[in-house]
Amino acid sequence: MDTSSKENTQLYCKNSVQPVERPSFKTEYPSSEEKQSCCGELKVFLGALSFVYFAKALAEGYLKSTITQIERRFDIPSSLVGVIDGSFEIGNLLVITFVSYFGARLHRPKLIGAGCLIMGVGTLLIAMPQFFMEQYKYEKYSAFSNSTLSISPCLLESNHQFPLTVMEKSKSQINNACEIDASSSMWVYVFLGNLLRGIGETPIQPLGIAYLDDFASEDNAAFYIGCVQTAAIIGPIFGFLLGSLCAKLYVDIGFVNLDHITITPKDPQWVGAWWLGYLIAGIISLLAAVPFWCLPKILPRPPSRNVSSSPPEKSEFIVDDHPDYQTHHGERATIIDMARDFVPSLKNLFGNPVYLLYLCASTVQFSSLFGMVTYKPKYIEQQYGQSSSKANFVIGLINIPAVALGIFSGGIIMKKFRVNMYGAAKLYLGSSVFGYLLFLSLFALGCENSDVAGLTVSYQGNKPVSYHERALFSDCNSRCKCSETQWEPMCGENGITYASPCLAGCENSTRSGRNIIFYNCTCVGIAASKSGNSSGLVGRCQKDNGCPKIFLYFLVISVITSYTLSLGGIPGYILLLRCIKPQLKSFALGIYTLAVRVLGIPAPVYFGVLIDTSCLKWGFQRCGSRGSCRLYDSDAFRYIYLGLTVTLGTVSIFLSIAVLFILKKKYVLKHRSFITKRERTMASVRIRKESSTTSDHLLQPKYWPGKETQL
Repeated sequence: MDTSSKENTQLYCKNSVQPVERPSFKTEYPSSEEKQSCCGELKVFLGALSFVYFAKALAEGYLKSTITQIERRFDIPSSLVGVIDGSFEIGNLLVITFVSYFGARLHRPKLIGAGCLIMGVGTLLIAMPQFFMEQYKYEKYSAFSNSTLSISPCLLESNHQFPLTVMEKSKSQINNACEIDASSSMWVYVFLGNLLRGIGETPIQPLGIAYLDDFASEDNAAFYIGCVQTAAIIGPIFGFLLGSLCAKLYVDIGFVNLDHITITPKDPQWVGAWWLGYLIAGIISLLAAVPFWCLPKILPRPPSRNVSSSPPEKSEFIVDDHPDYQTHHGERATIIDMARDFVPSLKNLFGNPVYLLYLCASTVQFSSLFGMVTYKPKYIEQQYGQSSSKANFVIGLINIPAVALGIFSGGIIMKKFRVNMYGAAKLYLGSSVFGYLLFLSLFALGCENSDVAGLTVSYQGNKPVSYHERALFSDCNSRCKCSETQWEPMCGENGITYASPCLAGCENSTRSGRNIIFYNCTCVGIAASKSGNSSGLVGRCQKDNGCPKIFLYFLVISVITSYTLSLGGIPGYILLLRCIKPQLKSFALGIYTLAVRVLGIPAPVYFGVLIDTSCLKWGFQRCGSRGSCRLYDSDAFRYIYLGLTVTLGTVSIFLSIAVLFILKKKYVLKHRSFITKRERTMASVRIRKESSTTSDHLLQPKYWPGKETQL
């Protein structure tokens, strides 16, 4: 009995010890369940970040698609539209430095969630002027004619009944019109709303990308960033498609009877429901904030990121002049300590030559891309005679998917081929060089100016014509009392567009619904026409027959160029993340975003100012001040738009070459010397092993098996 009791006691002790040892084993080596939960939280963050990138890109793409709509609705020039577009970068500029530096030590997911809320409110604010402004009014002669009434567009000097009554009535109401026209200054709300969007977007990029890179394995980091950037490109696809849909809807839809609207989306004065998409984008941004409030501040780091030894490519350009920067994970630094380290951290970043040169190259390249994307819908409209709706549809459905595919392909290449930092720099440079070489071919893919009497051709149909103030008037319309500021284009039977039926010398007109036909136009008669008629229709004449074919070539080259340029996006990001110290990752991304925003602010502005110089016919507000441009010189527009983009891209290429040169000089040479030293060490070890093996081999015959004697 005593022996059995002792055995039972020993068995009990063994069983009781095992449960105590297992928890300690779990703390040192996480179980598969804990790894799955950690991986699950990281994937939730990846999904949430991808969605918020989609939301902010949706709003940004929609803003680009409504540039011409906002310009016409508020009757402002392109330069002022560029200021409105640049207010997003101004909002970023105000807070990006502090958010990226201090936010790295705080709860990053919650900061991103708060930014989404601010971004959603700002997007909703952009749409508010529509609910406070008066209804949109456009220049249209047919506004005071009934469906069956025939009136002379040419206001003859001898006719003083109906026309002068209308003119006197309009003169008596000019003061009231000027007071009402003050509502056009509500573009300030669009400016402020876009400014709030920029402030709210601030923590998303630096904190989100750094959070992913901190807690993802090195093999997956590039792929995850590629997924996020791809979502950021998918957003503008829906943004431009939404802009295309809203551009087909009249601006005051739901507020007026659409049966009384006499213009169509093809009319240059048409304004779509630009405000509707901002309501949708604002709600999506608010919904994107929800998941971030449920995510933890930190996640367990993968085992591959906890290894103390880092690969040579990661540490070549890390400046360790300040040992105080080395902060361990888990230390709680006070705000004062963080502020004290701000200037040394800034010096540490700018003391890194690769980071500094890549920063300059990226900011210049993004400036060219900002200006190009902002005015691309306008360029397609003016250069190829397409409607605003079709321009947005083409960009959203064809051009932007190529950008998304390029970014995703860059992430796949980085992951599959395990491209190092030097390889990433080569891929970034190669994509830029080939992209801008393809972009040069767009100079040859332009359409000629539309034939507009008094602006691009003479009233006899001769080219060219020099523009001056009285060029719109000729002998054929001298008997008519026409306004040179009016822009109601009419297409004559001779294929020439006239600024208005009055300037075409049309004597009468008939209207049935929205179709208006003008007859007995004296100016149309003096220029040769195929049919011999002197009539015309409302609207501008189409471009020449070769222009649609050139437009197809433009789309093909534009898609290939977009794919090529975007292929270097992820390699550039990886180069940025790997050339700096890990604890400065968020701060470096913040400075990077700040620099891009600073140079991105003036890009749409000076693009718009230079584009305005190519305007041939300006519109005028009711008080007499200059409004938006009605007609551009196609050739001048093309050279300014493409020339600025290529010039900035060329500067970016030279800076990228400098980055590659420094990497080759410092990284590759040091890496080779490191490999040479390692090979020498391995060779010496191999020689020692061979010598020891040889000596053992020579000694072995001295020992004969089965004999105890030693020779």
